[in-house]
Formats: sequence, C-alpha cells, structure tokens
Amino acid sequence: MERQNYKNHRKFYPPHHFIYLPLLILLEVFGIYKIFNDEPDTLTWILFSIVIFLIFYLAIMVRQHYALGLQNRLVRIEFKQRYFEIFNQRSDEVEKKLKFDQIAALRFAYDNEFKELLYRALHENISGDKIKKSIKNWRADQHRI
Repeated sequence: MERQNYKNHRKFYPPHHFIYLPLLILLEVFGIYKIFNDEPDTLTWILFSIVIFLIFYLAIMVRQHYALGLQNRLVRIEFKQRYFEIFNQRSDEVEKKLKFDQIAALRFAYDNEFKELLYRALHENISGDKIKKSIKNWRADQHRI
C-alpha cells in the first residue's frame, strides 16, 4: 500500500461504494424515467421508485450509523489512552474542550507533533482539517473502516 497521508487517507469499500450504491442510483433513475414514460404502469413505477429510494437510504444510513458510531467511540478511547501515555494524566478535562473532528485528526500525528497540535487545538481552536494539513510526519491508520 502507498504511504498514507492527508490526500489518500479516506477509505472506500468497493462493493458498497462502486457497485451496490451506483446500481441503486441507476434503478432509481430508471424508475423515475418510467414514471413519465409508461402511463399504464405509472403507479407501479412510483412504488418501485419509492422502494428503491428507501433501500438506498437504509443502505447508507444503517451502514454509516453503526460503523461510524463505533469508530468514533474507538477514536475517543484511543485519544484517552494516548493522552495518558504521553502526559501520565487523565484526559477528561482536555477532551471536553475539543471537538470530535480535532480528536480524530490528532490520531494521525506522531507523539512529538501530537503535543504541539493538541496545544494549538486547545488554544487556537484550529479545525480537524487544519490539524491534518499541519502534520509533517503522517501516522497512518491502516485499520480504519
């Protein structure tokens, strides 16, 4: 795998992102097309389009809801553990002052940059995206889903 950095750190699941969802979009477009071009079966195509839309919506929402919810919890736990290892203190008060995007971005920084970027996040309120862009030596997360 190519060395991970800001530009390539996002991950896709090809069967879901490039086959299943595009297929549902094509079916939805086809259903909408047929609503206007198949008058005898308009109601059937409306129902078809509604069902496809609901399947599409559920496919996105359920997958995202569970995966991201769990992943976000793990990122927070990782932050707490790392903070404790670096500073030998609990992170509860610090964590309350940070937004989730800042916590998530800090995991890509090695310990020396982590300290500096954490300070900037707390005192300058820099965004998670700005934290990621400021990282000089990217700490890859190869296990992200």
